[in-house]
Amino acid sequence: MLKTILCVDDDPITLMLCKKVIKKAEFSEDVMFANNGQEAYELFQTLVSKKNKSEEFQLPQLIFLDLNMPVMNGWEFLDLFNKTISNEFSQTKVIILSSTIDPADYNKAKQYDVVSHFLSKPITVEMLENLKPIYS
Repeated sequence: MLKTILCVDDDPITLMLCKKVIKKAEFSEDVMFANNGQEAYELFQTLVSKKNKSEEFQLPQLIFLDLNMPVMNGWEFLDLFNKTISNEFSQTKVIILSSTIDPADYNKAKQYDVVSHFLSKPITVEMLENLKPIYS
């Protein structure tokens, strides 16, 4: 079981579903949320600050990331994360969780070392059961 997961999505129903499914699958002890890439990036900046001050913090081991969001979309978050703070979170992996069916998105995701999977919404217990051996 993972310690902490971050779910980044602008849809509150999707976030609620993620929390319920993650809990039901016993996939993670704690689930953090962000409504867009900007909120997720600011959360990671806060964690870097806490790390630098030797404060206690929860490091998300896995991020479920939507692509299509207002303010900052998933691609913009990945670009900023890679350019600025990915070295601080080398153990954190990203699973893109999107409703897109565009093959270009799948190919683009392969360009990011931090992205480990590209899954279609909605998240299911079966998906998480298949991921358990990889992330446990």
